[in-house]
Amino acid sequence: MRLVLLLCLVAACDSSRKPGDCDGPCPMSKIDHVVIIVQENHTFDTYFGKYCQAQTGSMPTCTDGPNCCEAGPTHEPGGAEAVMLDDTSNGAYDPDHTQACELMETNGGAMDQYVTGNSCSHPGNFAYADGSVVGMYWQYAAQGALADHYFQPIAGQSSSNDMYLFRANYVFTDNSFTAPAIGQKCSIEQHPMSFDGPTIGDVLNTAGVSWTWYAEGYDAMVTSQKMTLCPKAPADCDFGVSLYPCVYDVGDFPVDYYAAFADNPKYLRDYKKFKSDLDGSTLPQVAWVRGLGYHSEHPGVGVRISDGTAFVKQTIDDIEHSPYAKDTLVLVTWDEGGGYFDHIAPPGMGTDQQPYGTRVPLLAIGPVAKANAISHTQMEHSSIVKFIEWNWTGQTGQLAGRDATVANLGSLLDPAATGTQVPE
Repeated sequence: MRLVLLLCLVAACDSSRKPGDCDGPCPMSKIDHVVIIVQENHTFDTYFGKYCQAQTGSMPTCTDGPNCCEAGPTHEPGGAEAVMLDDTSNGAYDPDHTQACELMETNGGAMDQYVTGNSCSHPGNFAYADGSVVGMYWQYAAQGALADHYFQPIAGQSSSNDMYLFRANYVFTDNSFTAPAIGQKCSIEQHPMSFDGPTIGDVLNTAGVSWTWYAEGYDAMVTSQKMTLCPKAPADCDFGVSLYPCVYDVGDFPVDYYAAFADNPKYLRDYKKFKSDLDGSTLPQVAWVRGLGYHSEHPGVGVRISDGTAFVKQTIDDIEHSPYAKDTLVLVTWDEGGGYFDHIAPPGMGTDQQPYGTRVPLLAIGPVAKANAISHTQMEHSSIVKFIEWNWTGQTGQLAGRDATVANLGSLLDPAATGTQVPE
């Protein structure tokens, strides 16, 4: 009897994770962890225009695999043929993706000024990758679910779109500001600014839910900044300078724009810690993951798509080989379309009166995702925030932003696996 009591006391004091247990407040569904991997600057057509097989313009309503999403057109409206997007062409050309250019190219929904028609037009803006380049993403789409009406929340550059992953509302346009935090002096932008919330971090803290951002290269930046230096570029970063895409750029991390969270190791930690947190059963319930620029697929300065797909695969493999595999939803998305062509017109203005940009891919991966499914539901980065709110608090719209009006992620998820119907 005493032995049984002793074992019970030991079990009660053991804080390590038991697979399948709630690692904090229990969620509304069986999804106890969500990991959001954020890549950069490619439209849906750029990566999935050759994966999807339905006729362009057919607006399929079925949801079973590539025959249920529209192929990218063989020619853009002006008649140009697409160029091949591969490691070489991705590294050689970076389309202008400022808001002004993206709005001129979409041309009020006509989607006809990417190759010719304005000062931002360029033949390289109409580009498709095939299965030899992004086949891994096609495999994830076949195994899980792919959203084909998921739009970048604001036309323009990365940082403005990244903020919707944390704030679900307009904060600023383009890359107008960087965060006043560690690494700011090594950032490609030099206009530091903090902002007021609320953020999804505030909502999760109130609910007692653990969360963090994992940033590749962060520790190297911290160490170098102690000596007032910028980190040396890794040997395999072809650009070879102590700037983006070779070193950590603080402007890519919305958490650092908010003083309550900036550079707090509870909320921002190096990507190397991701694997050790998996192995040590200390993974937060909500996690965002972002690689260095040359692992993000961002076009230009020698960046190879294959380095990005390898980074994503390693991250997903680490999850799938951990005790977290059965209760984790992995979401892979791209912060914005990068100025590349897409044939589906954006939906207009969001509730914050900011213009939507082009479609970007969203993949839902893991045992809770529908298999070989296509979602036609209109979504955006704020939809991820809305899901996080709903899953851990049962409420949405707590940020008084787009999280109050956008669709949730239910169209991507299997009710039999989640244990409930996640709202759409």
